Amino acid sequence: MEDEHNIFLEKGIEEYTRYQIDNVEKPLKEGTAFALIKAFQMVNVKLLEQNPEEKQLFDVMLLSNNSPESGKRIINSVNHYGLAISRFYFTSEKDSTEYLPKCNVKLFLSANQVDVHNAAKRGIPSAVMFLQEVVAVTDQLRIAFDGDSVLFAGQTDHVYEKEGLYMAKVYETFMKKIPMGEGPLKKFAMLLGEIRKKFGREDSPLRTYLLTARSSRNMGIRAIKTLRHWGLEIDEAFLMNGAPKGPILNVIKPHMFFDDGLHNVEQALDIGVPAALVLRDKGKAM
Repeated sequence: MEDEHNIFLEKGIEEYTRYQIDNVEKPLKEGTAFALIKAFQMVNVKLLEQNPEEKQLFDVMLLSNNSPESGKRIINSVNHYGLAISRFYFTSEKDSTEYLPKCNVKLFLSANQVDVHNAAKRGIPSAVMFLQEVVAVTDQLRIAFDGDSVLFAGQTDHVYEKEGLYMAKVYETFMKKIPMGEGPLKKFAMLLGEIRKKFGREDSPLRTYLLTARSSRNMGIRAIKTLRHWGLEIDEAFLMNGAPKGPILNVIKPHMFFDDGLHNVEQALDIGVPAALVLRDKGKAM
C-alpha cells in the first residue's frame, strides 16, 4: 500500500478514503510480508496433512488504522490473493496495538516505528518492517534471527557499547555457566521451535537460523548453551565473529531476518533479503 500511503501523506485522510472506495475492486500490490504469509499458509497445510486435528497453526491477523469503509479494499485484496488472514481490525487512526495482548500475539510486524514501539511496551514481540521486493522460496518457511538483543537479552551488548570488547569478553567469561536472558523475540522463536519439532529433519517445511556476531572461540558457546537450556533447536547457527552477515543471508534467502542493528538490516535489504529491525531499550535502535 505504498502508493496509497503517499496519497494519505500528501492529500489527507478524506482523499485517501475516497481513493480506496473508488478502487475497492482493484487488488492492492503484493507487499513485503506477502511471501511470509504465504509461507505460514504452506506450513499450516503440511501440518494438517500430517494431522487433520492439529490445533497449533499459524494464525495471521491484520491490524490497520484504516476506517472500516476504506478497509474494504484490503479485504478484497486478501481474498483475491487467497491469503489466509483470520481477523481484520480497522481502528480508524486509533492505536491498534492496545488490542494485541488480548489476542495472544506472538509477533507484531509493522512499517510504523511508533506502532512497533507501542506494541513492544505492551510486551509483544515486535519489529519494524521495511519496504522490499521479495523473491523467496515457496516450499519452506525460513526465519533468521540475530542473537544478542533479539533472541537473547542485551546485557553483553550494553557492556560492549559502554566499556568495549575486552570488558564484554570479561563479562562473558564471568557469566559463561549462566544461560543468557530472554530477548524480545524469544517467544516467537520458541513457537517456531515447537512447530519445527512436528516434522522430520529431512522434509521439514520450516527452517530456522541464528546469525550472531559472537565468535565460537570466546562468546559463541554461551549462546549455544542457552538455546539448549531453553530446549530451542535452531537448524543452523552461524557464529560470525563480527563478519558481514549479507553473504550468508544471500544463501539462506529467509522470508524474514530479524536484527537490532540498522546496519545489518540495511545490508540484508541491499541484497534483496526482507529484514525487520528489533527496537532496543525504550524503542531505540542500536
